[in-house]
Amino acid sequence: MNIPNVLTLFRVVMIPFFVLAFLGDSISNWIAFFIFIIAAITDALDGYIARKQNIVTDFGKLMDPLADKLMVMAAFVCFTAVGILHPAVTIIILAREFLVTGLRGIASSKGRVIAADILGKIKTVSQDVTVIIILFWQAVSGKPGILEIIARAGIWIMTIFTVVSAINYCLKNSDIFKTENE
Repeated sequence: MNIPNVLTLFRVVMIPFFVLAFLGDSISNWIAFFIFIIAAITDALDGYIARKQNIVTDFGKLMDPLADKLMVMAAFVCFTAVGILHPAVTIIILAREFLVTGLRGIASSKGRVIAADILGKIKTVSQDVTVIIILFWQAVSGKPGILEIIARAGIWIMTIFTVVSAINYCLKNSDIFKTENE
């Protein structure tokens, strides 16, 4: 197994530790914060190494984006469980991920690849930044204040980008739903 794939697997293995840490006490919130940061670093590192060494595997193509989604979704579910995030936001985000993954699956069955576009990338960055802000807020105090205001603004921003990117993917790729008889 190559280094990028090991790093991807490492991110998946870190997810239960992240969840346990976040749902623990305030010191554990710092651990959750650092686990998420390490996951983000290993994601960037595995991508860098894969590009630099021209390593492309089926495992990497499937598991790298899945590992990222699983870590972020674990964070959103934890945030929902403790009342930081409204369940509707988590449902919107999950629905978008399933929708786009489904679109990609249909496109793939027709020999077409739906690559990530700029709105999808902005959505991902807004989600990651929001998770980091929320984790930092919880580790520092978890109390009302400027960090909560920034976190709440981040939640709105990432939710808007999530919805906009879902609509964009559907509109740009609506032709994949046409049957061959049309």
